[in-house]
Amino acid sequence: MAEFEVATGAAELPAGDDRGREAAVRTAFEGLLQIRRLMNADTADAEGVPAEWERRQPVRAVALALEAAGVPPSAVDAEGRRTATGYCLGAADRTGVVRVDWLGPPGSGAGYAAEEALRTCADVLRRLGWDALEYRGARRHRYLEVEPPPAGPPRR
Repeated sequence: MAEFEVATGAAELPAGDDRGREAAVRTAFEGLLQIRRLMNADTADAEGVPAEWERRQPVRAVALALEAAGVPPSAVDAEGRRTATGYCLGAADRTGVVRVDWLGPPGSGAGYAAEEALRTCADVLRRLGWDALEYRGARRHRYLEVEPPPAGPPRR
């Protein structure tokens, strides 16, 4: 069995049919929630706080959370041309922080849809305990920076 590949939006879409992909994402996300329940057992809301695994692999964790929530990933073809509109993830300037862009092929209108789409991404991630802030870069390009909240003492 192949390892589950997250869709970061920075590469080609993972291979497979849509129904099989949906099932694999659902299974992987349930696994993530189980990791949270086990690793965060000493917190008041174990599923509402990123686990240590997510803190070590934030791009993978954010990609899984967004895809599980039905947010589409962007994609590029083998030549690097953007082929789909959706989220595109990468490491931000600071360690442990994920940058979320909303990208699409030329003429797709992704730039116009970015504000609402990134708001949806932020809402999904905040419900799962991530901190998500919107920024504007060059030419007023919108993007999110997402990170887990600071680790604190166990809460009961």
